[in-house]
Amino acid sequence: MRIDIICKPECGGSCERTLENVRAALSQLGVKAEVHLYRDVRKMIDNRVYVSPALMVDDLLRVAGRIPDVHEIKGFICERPRYQAREKEVA
Repeated sequence: MRIDIICKPECGGSCERTLENVRAALSQLGVKAEVHLYRDVRKMIDNRVYVSPALMVDDLLRVAGRIPDVHEIKGFICERPRYQAREKEVA
């Protein structure tokens, strides 16, 4: 699983708060994922993100323009097919 947080270079603490929420959600679920924080205008343009911060889960834009809370991020992670396949193997 790959999670990208895309921000403007001059953004304030919203990127860090989003990163903290993502890390908290991953630790609560016990899921390992690649988490990348980008502060690059070019990355925003490439992904058609116009407001920051933006949260992408496995190259799907999930949230843009606000800081998602931990419960919401956990929902995004649980929706992914890779997570559901892993849970099916355990059960």
